[in-house]
Amino acid sequence: MQDVPGAAGAAYSRDWQRRAAAWLGVAALLYGIAGCSKPPAPAGDSAGQAAGTALGKGQMAKLLATSHPAPAPDTPFVDADGKSHTLAEFKGKVTVVNIWAKWCAPCVTEIPSLAKLQAAYAGQPVAVVTIDVDKGEDIDPAKRFIAKNAPLAYYSEPTFKLPYAMKPIVTDMPTTIIYDKAGVERGRLAGGADWSGADARAVIDGLLKG
Repeated sequence: MQDVPGAAGAAYSRDWQRRAAAWLGVAALLYGIAGCSKPPAPAGDSAGQAAGTALGKGQMAKLLATSHPAPAPDTPFVDADGKSHTLAEFKGKVTVVNIWAKWCAPCVTEIPSLAKLQAAYAGQPVAVVTIDVDKGEDIDPAKRFIAKNAPLAYYSEPTFKLPYAMKPIVTDMPTTIIYDKAGVERGRLAGGADWSGADARAVIDGLLKG
């Protein structure tokens, strides 16, 4: 910054600081849109990842087998009409739970492939449950987005209690958790992936046989 004397210098300094703050704000916004969300973990809690070997191959190489399988939490979430649900309702099906938000670019990119995965298992005991964590005025755009990605249904949990109830807690978006037909977690993938191909179907087929 150039040296400007007196009151003019003070005014120049304040103007420079305002410009710098504005540019930093824009940079932070762009980073949030382009990347995944990592909400702050509760104090004293660990945001550890599902550990173990890869549950899939190729496009599913990032899908890790859960080291300590546990039942799905009973934290409620709602559908597009406001009706309450829990993951226990999906027992008897291989259930693919996706935690996402409309403002998360990788989430939006991933959703159409999850719709294709659900369509590939029409009439079979497979449920793809995409749970939106948007809040307030962001919920309606998220509903419209899911409506364009049939046969997915819209579900919402804006309090983030459900992701925190999962063990380990979900701190990255998107995150996809796969439960077997008994409602026990078998694998988890943090970050976006393509769920429309043969690699994803191989994982689901394996759990259907189990």
